[in-house]
Amino acid sequence: MQTDKFFKEIQNVVHPHEKLVSTHCCYCGMQCGMKLRVDTNTNTIVGVEPRYDFPVNLGKMCPKGVTAYQQVNHPDRIKRPLVRKNPALKGTPDGFEEVSWEEALSLITDRFRDMQGKYGKDTLSVFSGVSMTNEKCYLTGKFARVALQTRYVDYNGRFCMSSAAAGLNRSLGIDRGSTVPWTDLHQTDCLFIAGSNAAECHPTSMFRIWEVQNRGGYLIVADPRETPLARRADIHLDLRPGTDLALANGIVHLLIKNGYVDEEFVRNHTNGFAETKELLEAYTPEYVSGITGIATEKIIRAAEIYGKAPEAIVMFCRGAEQQSKGTDNVSAYTNMALVTGKIGRPKSGVATFTGQGNGQGGREHGQKADQLPGYRKMDNPEHVKEVACAWGIPVEEMPQKGVSAYEMFGLMLDKTIRGLYLLCSNPAVSAPNQNHVRAALQSLDFMVCCDFYLSESAEYADVVLPVTTWAEDDGTTTNLEGRIIRHVKAQEWYAESKPDWWIQIEIAKRMGRGQYFEHLKDPRDIFDELRRVSKGGVADYSGVTYEKIEKNNGVFWPCVSEEDQGMPHLFLDKKFYHPDGKAKICALPYRPPAEEPDEDYPLRLTTGRVVYHYLSGNQTRRIPFLHAMYPDPLLEIHPETAERYGLQNGETVLLKTRRGEAPYKVKVIAAIRPDTVFVPYHWGKHESINLLTNPALDPYSKMPEFKACAAQLIKLGREERRHG
Repeated sequence: MQTDKFFKEIQNVVHPHEKLVSTHCCYCGMQCGMKLRVDTNTNTIVGVEPRYDFPVNLGKMCPKGVTAYQQVNHPDRIKRPLVRKNPALKGTPDGFEEVSWEEALSLITDRFRDMQGKYGKDTLSVFSGVSMTNEKCYLTGKFARVALQTRYVDYNGRFCMSSAAAGLNRSLGIDRGSTVPWTDLHQTDCLFIAGSNAAECHPTSMFRIWEVQNRGGYLIVADPRETPLARRADIHLDLRPGTDLALANGIVHLLIKNGYVDEEFVRNHTNGFAETKELLEAYTPEYVSGITGIATEKIIRAAEIYGKAPEAIVMFCRGAEQQSKGTDNVSAYTNMALVTGKIGRPKSGVATFTGQGNGQGGREHGQKADQLPGYRKMDNPEHVKEVACAWGIPVEEMPQKGVSAYEMFGLMLDKTIRGLYLLCSNPAVSAPNQNHVRAALQSLDFMVCCDFYLSESAEYADVVLPVTTWAEDDGTTTNLEGRIIRHVKAQEWYAESKPDWWIQIEIAKRMGRGQYFEHLKDPRDIFDELRRVSKGGVADYSGVTYEKIEKNNGVFWPCVSEEDQGMPHLFLDKKFYHPDGKAKICALPYRPPAEEPDEDYPLRLTTGRVVYHYLSGNQTRRIPFLHAMYPDPLLEIHPETAERYGLQNGETVLLKTRRGEAPYKVKVIAAIRPDTVFVPYHWGKHESINLLTNPALDPYSKMPEFKACAAQLIKLGREERRHG
């Protein structure tokens, strides 16, 4: 406590010629509050300080957050637009020349107009990301549909948050990542966490998670690996990758059987209980144990703890969601809260750990293939009419819905899509089945990439536009709770870089569509338009203003008027967002992963993060401290399995699946199932684990099955290692 007091006292000490700018981290969905230290002589960011007033992290920061400022003025920043002068070098970092913005933008619009003249509007596509502000995410959807007039727009949230979105929408009628504010977590009596390595992926949440146990509550963790979170759990449900649905069904079976159902809540506020109860009669602990590999006594004890807890929160993350049945997993885990009535009140509910910085807000306002601002749907004619009217375009000009992110690569290969505008994403690392994806990027007639570093994906581009970082622009993001917060500009645009919104407005003007964008002069203008267009939608931001955000340290949506202070807790009135006001308890039969181990591929491969890196690693691999702490991807393998293959710690193996192969150094560790191997996904080129992952898609969310596929190991000899 004395240490905390000391740091709080010194945090606002400002050196001569410096200022502190209160803002938020650029990385995960925690969006931790921080202060950037700015040298006022050079107007450059030189350091970071904790910010104790933001309630989510209360001054705590992780290794990535502490070093995030180092990316802003990094020597690898792209300084001027780049145009590829040697097409033969496409797919490499070579063959580019610096040009002026005028030359780059003229080339882009000339090629875009020429391609659409030859092949139609939909020959162009937009692939975006959610590490951008709400303003940029909103404008990207409008840019695709109004400026480029193409149906083909989607985003990298398909590889991150789409199953959580689909599952919560199906069960609750609304997709907000948490039904409670994060400040409720440490006050609950039980946390049931499935598929989250929170201690490494969301480290600043851990003080609240540990506090549950400190207060006498319980922690239950479902994960194939004994992560730092699982190691401290009261119950570690060490399931086989891809078997979450069986586990969730088995827990609900026991909740029903042992009398933990809130019958009044179920009767008055839900549908589907009878069908679910009938389906789940078969999901006995013994049956579920046979599928998942979890000991029956652990399953029984976990259900008992959750059932008896006065208040409980069910949480899930990519481990449960990045499966070909990720949507079903989310709904099945949500069933736990619905059958027990532990939702719609403080300290109880469901929540997902959002992976990307604006994974919540970035999926709400129109850059998804099937979605329009305010969480309106492309297949709803009334929704399309509302947004077309708000944008001032004829309703018949609104493009039809397109396809999901991974499906776009297939359309590139068959030449339905010939042009790509890529921003804030690195699919040449992050998408599954990389040989397919890289071939698709190589096949494009013309590609534009907007980034602040020359990423692996940018190497396939014909034009690379330098964009600003998170610390060089104003705007808002929406964190993992559904709290809309403010990012504040701390330094001027680096070299000749420009914000994504500026670039899109310039291209729109040159494409002859400037009248729909020319009134947007800055992020505040864009946010005000977002507010207006979202009004009446499920994700209603109309009552949110920059001033209200700053005054209240964020505003929870929905917020429908200037008098409205937002909604930290959802469903306190027990009204859900389906037309009848009731939630859906979903009867979901188990189905196995799309690919199970066999004689040729006997192991299960799963993937994930490490604490020192973020997403494709395009940012974090460049930060000296983070790179030094985890320089190469390691293959985690159980000692029994390592012995069976004759492997020692640090040896190199070839990991193979039906899609590809890659060499990795071995990390022998007991904290993983003997039938499973794990590799983090933050590396590109020949080290990318996504050369191997399965692109089998969830039928609802179109999420690929990153978390489970069949694999084999081949021990490399000395000469093979030398030449590998």
